[in-house]
Amino acid sequence: MPRSSGFNSQSQPTVNTVKKMSLSSVLQKGKAFLTPRTSTDSIPKVTAFIFPKVDPAIDGEDCDHDCETCEVQYPKGFKIDEEEKLYGHVNGFATHMLVATGKTDWVKDVSDEKGSVMEAVRDCKVEPSNGKLMLSASNLPLPSHEPYPPQHRPTTVLLLPAFTFIDNVTPATVPRLINNHVSPAPTTSMPLNHSTLPSRGSREAPFQTRPCPHKYLILMCSQRTRDARCGQSAPLLKREFERHLRPLGLYRDMYDERPGGVGIYFISHVGGHKFSANVMIYRRADAVGKRREVPDEIGNVNGEIEDGGQETGTEKEEDTAGEEEKAKGWEEEEGAQCIWLARVRPEDCEGIIKYTVLQGKVVKPERQLRGGFDRAKGLTSW
Repeated sequence: MPRSSGFNSQSQPTVNTVKKMSLSSVLQKGKAFLTPRTSTDSIPKVTAFIFPKVDPAIDGEDCDHDCETCEVQYPKGFKIDEEEKLYGHVNGFATHMLVATGKTDWVKDVSDEKGSVMEAVRDCKVEPSNGKLMLSASNLPLPSHEPYPPQHRPTTVLLLPAFTFIDNVTPATVPRLINNHVSPAPTTSMPLNHSTLPSRGSREAPFQTRPCPHKYLILMCSQRTRDARCGQSAPLLKREFERHLRPLGLYRDMYDERPGGVGIYFISHVGGHKFSANVMIYRRADAVGKRREVPDEIGNVNGEIEDGGQETGTEKEEDTAGEEEKAKGWEEEEGAQCIWLARVRPEDCEGIIKYTVLQGKVVKPERQLRGGFDRAKGLTSW
């Protein structure tokens, strides 16, 4: 017996009715497409790449070539997901906090580490008022506090995109940290010309804040307990990044606080370990030609370079005395961009330093770009 189609002769629509329904549907879809959607975020999500791709006509014929002098290789059998689409699929965040632990690997969920600041952030009843906080354990060194037992030893956090270190943080002071430092901090969707000035250099008990001296940061997931590939790739990439930074005078080790340069830190799981290696590159505002106007003690401002958001180009060897930092307020710069890459291999490191870190361009966006934000242009990928 044939199966009923669901329509009888009386209820079945006529051809003219179907045509009207189709036309109405098309018009409604067109209206929906053309009508802008409202959003709670001050910066809209952009589906096209928000960072420029290298261009052989501008950057040279070899700008998209792999490094031919690469000295390290991944272990045999190092396989990752090469098929899944990357761009636009990372969860957005407003601020990013790196907690100093002095370690490169942690328990599977870093917030489960007993007595840690990470645990205190997870359990804190106070939430940031300025949006989602991304939390990472890091290999930043622990401060030396001999009188304190390990479980009560104060640590340091690095708050991004503020580019601010906050010292003397303990689990007990986390609510105050969130209220007084995280919530008022600049966010990934806040324009660079916002009026709120950072309170760095303050000594509000028990905290002490200070600017991060580096002009660029490279963050890499090294958490072996989440995925062995992260534990394998991070130290190898660090070695190769260092090899390309040293001739430029830009390498900074863990204890090097000379102004400028590139700081390289290991962090905990950021998601997407099947796309290892994950690399997050933060670039300060002065790296993209967008200086903040920071008042001095008598109210004058240091407003200087403002080049419409154009990249500064490949840097020359950086003076170790920090000549570029002598202008007052230069160290007050905030982060302007975060370029989040994945599927990074050692042979990619030269191009990442030359084009992504120093110029804000991406060599292989179709294969490697996961997302990010650009406060200078008012764009995010989420």
